[in-house]
Amino acid sequence: MLKAVLRGLAAASLAVLPLTVSAPAHAAETLPLIEAVAALPFGTESRDGYDRDAFRHWNTGANPTDGCNTRAEVLISEAVEAPAVGPGCRLTGGSWWSYYDQVWVTSASGLDIDHMVPLAESWDSGASAWTAQRREAYANDQGAATSLVAVTARSNRSKADQDPAQWLPPAAEVHCRYVAEWAATKLRWSLTADEAEVAALHEVAAGCPEQTVTYEPVQ
Repeated sequence: MLKAVLRGLAAASLAVLPLTVSAPAHAAETLPLIEAVAALPFGTESRDGYDRDAFRHWNTGANPTDGCNTRAEVLISEAVEAPAVGPGCRLTGGSWWSYYDQVWVTSASGLDIDHMVPLAESWDSGASAWTAQRREAYANDQGAATSLVAVTARSNRSKADQDPAQWLPPAAEVHCRYVAEWAATKLRWSLTADEAEVAALHEVAAGCPEQTVTYEPVQ
């Protein structure tokens, strides 16, 4: 509950946005998970020309005046117990719940900020055609609480750039949530899904009749 409140406060703070963040084009939509998966645009994937540096990430964040980059802002907003924020946005103390593997973490250095849909996967799914500005907005997206997630470095690196056909969180009880957040991110950014990915999403969604997906498309 506290984490949800903190995320809500973080979302409210987005009244001041850097120029690199795209404004939402439409009101938020909510769909049952099975319908959200069916709504994903289909496409084949290609990693031709991919370079992680094409996505400028960890920029000055949602609040350019707070001295914290995107990574630090996400850590602050997702903390269950808030860390102390020192000079240069150095974080000490605090605690976090890594939902992928159901682990408590008590040091910011033990966490990675995972792009729910990895940068390489987004490239494969349509971001290769984006402008550099849009890719930067995607890589630093705090406009949706599910786009970036603080998890253990171990679980994030196990996931790497794999989609749900290749990787799901080790904690089986969170698969419904994870697939919903994956679908929400792809719908938010109009990213495509390939055949194997869609099949894997449908397989999980079939066991999640109560799960919904809420997303707010961006331009």
